[in-house]
Amino acid sequence: MWAQLISMRMKPGKQQELPGLFEQMQALEKPGSGLLRTMAMQDQNDPSAVYVLVVFDSEENARAREQDPARQEAMKPAQALMAELFDGPPEFVDLTVLQDVAP
Repeated sequence: MWAQLISMRMKPGKQQELPGLFEQMQALEKPGSGLLRTMAMQDQNDPSAVYVLVVFDSEENARAREQDPARQEAMKPAQALMAELFDGPPEFVDLTVLQDVAP
């Protein structure tokens, strides 16, 4: 498994629009992309800090999804909304999943 942690900083007064962005992003997902899980989180001590953790079955599938021309085109409206909501570009941390435990 492979994961990516994405950190973003919200512009003031834009937090109420965040659920709409997450809905747009969810609607873009296609079966078989390798995406296993998406978690969106907000820092309790700094509400402007937003983190998204995406988990894939492999880095290869994640990169293929990232490079898919159809997905890139479909992402344009979501990217425009992200430019309105976030202060600057997102930061990405690539992670190798060592263990995934569910109770």
